[in-house]
Amino acid sequence: MRRNVTALFTSLVATAAVLAGAGSARALAPEAAGDQGRHRPAPPAIDGGAWQSGHLQGMALDRRKGFMYFSFTNLLVKTDLRGTPIGSVTGFTGHLGDLDVNRSDGRVYASLEYKAAKAFYIALFDADRITRMNMDAQSTGVVSTVHLREVVEDYTADMNGDGVFDGNTGNTPDHRYGCSGIDGIAFGPSFGRHGRERLTVAYGVYSNTTRADNDHQVLLQYDVRRWGKYERPLTETDPHTSGPSEPDGKHFLYTGNTTYGVQNLEYDDESGNWLMAVYKGKKKTFPNYSLFVVDGSERPSWGLIRGQREPEYGRLLALRSEGLHHGPTGVYGYESAGQYGLVALDDDRFYVAEAGTVESGGVIRQTGRAVLHGWTGLTPNPFTPLPPR
Repeated sequence: MRRNVTALFTSLVATAAVLAGAGSARALAPEAAGDQGRHRPAPPAIDGGAWQSGHLQGMALDRRKGFMYFSFTNLLVKTDLRGTPIGSVTGFTGHLGDLDVNRSDGRVYASLEYKAAKAFYIALFDADRITRMNMDAQSTGVVSTVHLREVVEDYTADMNGDGVFDGNTGNTPDHRYGCSGIDGIAFGPSFGRHGRERLTVAYGVYSNTTRADNDHQVLLQYDVRRWGKYERPLTETDPHTSGPSEPDGKHFLYTGNTTYGVQNLEYDDESGNWLMAVYKGKKKTFPNYSLFVVDGSERPSWGLIRGQREPEYGRLLALRSEGLHHGPTGVYGYESAGQYGLVALDDDRFYVAEAGTVESGGVIRQTGRAVLHGWTGLTPNPFTPLPPR
């Protein structure tokens, strides 16, 4: 994303032409000597299969070990890079969302919601132990969870002071910042590209066109190195509250209201920027883009969080000044896919998810596929598919 757009697009076209003629079984880019794990060949597409489950929510790639992980709302599927199923984790009654791999400990981290229980967790999967299909999330010990108190407090906030929790609905003045829970997560540095790697967790945000205090994406950052003291097994009948009392950073990005907030969050090491794929918002005063890019080089500034009922200040993030631009609001963004899964390969290539359904014998199954794209930065869609080898 740092490169000249024209030069990059020319390079992608040239690469595609070579691949179309060569029929090579190797990667789309040369492998770097001495780092074969990180630069394991990236297939043009990885099939996540078809399952009786919820729809595809997110993907995570362990390129060093050669595995892809797909979240299907109540099911985690592990495949190799040919799309062969290796194992799965089942039995979730909550909402399993976006995924990422922590390169420090090799585990897969995911957002996990139990809204009726007012419980929001990061689920940590022992990826190496996922070796067979239909492993139960609660009894096999492959999943531990950490409770996020900050999210619970915003989700349950009584904003109109009537003493009533209105529950899982956006048609209410309750839920601070319109918080509907969590979804997008990703590992990356502190905003401003400094310091150690942290886990960033993005709020879900209810779609509500009648209020003005829900026009920001809210992102929490956590240092997870000492999270072992908080981890507890997943027990859905008795949700625990073991977790950090507060995040290491809470940040706000002005985009306009979206439908359920950041669906997929991804840090791109090539550019140092953060990508946020969303379901479009419905407020007519905003451009309602489907992809926003946070300028990772800009340190958060302290400023007014717009639209709040009482003046409130916080750490504000900046959008990258590229792509489509909406003059009246100052919002930048793009129109693209990525809401069902987005994975950066840190070399101007991304896996973008395709989700769908198939029916066989009267049974509907959800499908998911990771398709390799190149970043061009062009508008309206900054991604271009790369052809099969």
